[in-house]
Amino acid sequence: MAAAFFAVSAHVCSVAGASDDEVVLGTTVPLTGAHRRGGADTKNGYELAIRQVNGRGGVVVNGKRYRLKARYYDDKSDPLQAQELIDRLIHTDGVKFILGPYHAGQNRAVLTTIERNRVPMVDAHSVARGQGTRSRSRGYSFAVAATPDQYFTPALEFAAAFAAKFGKAANDLRIAMATEDDSFSREVRVGILSDVRRLGIACVIDDQLPENFESMPATLDKVKKLKPDIFLVSGHDETAMTAVSEIEKAGASVPMVAVTHCQTARLAQQGDRSSNFVFCPVQWDRAAKHEGALFGTSEEFARVYEKAYDHEPTSVAAQAAAAVYVFADAFNRAQSFEPEEVRDAISATDLDTFFGHIKFDSQGTNSEKSLMLTQIIDGDYVLIAPHAWAEQEPVLTKPAVTEQAP
Repeated sequence: MAAAFFAVSAHVCSVAGASDDEVVLGTTVPLTGAHRRGGADTKNGYELAIRQVNGRGGVVVNGKRYRLKARYYDDKSDPLQAQELIDRLIHTDGVKFILGPYHAGQNRAVLTTIERNRVPMVDAHSVARGQGTRSRSRGYSFAVAATPDQYFTPALEFAAAFAAKFGKAANDLRIAMATEDDSFSREVRVGILSDVRRLGIACVIDDQLPENFESMPATLDKVKKLKPDIFLVSGHDETAMTAVSEIEKAGASVPMVAVTHCQTARLAQQGDRSSNFVFCPVQWDRAAKHEGALFGTSEEFARVYEKAYDHEPTSVAAQAAAAVYVFADAFNRAQSFEPEEVRDAISATDLDTFFGHIKFDSQGTNSEKSLMLTQIIDGDYVLIAPHAWAEQEPVLTKPAVTEQAP
């Protein structure tokens, strides 16, 4: 199996767990294939956080300073490759600490290897609740991001709270959803169904889309006929691009359209009117009122990132940087590079960061993390919710439907 290898540090590490002056974090990222955009953002976030930690003296264990280093393999957007490469990192390269792969499919594929080998893994990305294969009382995988079932919670709660903007009461709102048939979107769908029951919103369309779909005519025909107030679409980069384009082409008029993965799909940068006013759930935004010791505020993190890469950070990049920060903090508190002791330190994380507060529950989930809602307005992602942090009022693109469809 051919695999590309990348290293952040200029040092050569003779022992991949921790050498005389550095400690290695191993990971796979999709630098090629369908998820390459998210992979590139992830790698950027990892590298930025590693440079930031090392620029501040690295981590100090038993009075000695160590630099962080990342060891990457390209999993080519393939879960099976991710599993094989994580196994290689552990057994061939001797890596003791893992940054979780990008994409839910890759993450699920590597969990058995992580738990069987008792290697601590901090995942930057959204994973299902309690999806580890060992007892979570001694689990080794942890995720900084909110779980997939929360992705559309801010959009639905916004709609319910501001139902008057649709010309309706909250319990008269109706949604349509189309979710891709993959592990991430199946969890998203479960969360939507739970949220609409809680909020008293009717779900009138519940369609599953095949992976890598190229059009959605049947779903859009239903949308035009039933005229929901809100249309939610979940998938990945290509899903987001295809969905907004197809909605525009079909003339499917919906007051509120929300899709996942806007940022990695680069929807705002496309300058296409089909993406204007689309709502985008995100794990992080530069306007969020978060602050921590490593980068400062969310806005300060964004400025450091822009200086390094000459473009605005996505939420994916911020998540990746936060995952590295968790490891650095755990090393400092554990005062050890023994995997069991580092695992226990990660489990006890209670950390303020530019990404938000990080504290793991018994399932390895960052239980204090929630999603935010942005909207694409004139080529920018504008924070809409939580309302206390909103940068401006949202724009509903079409008049509300005041009559029930036949």
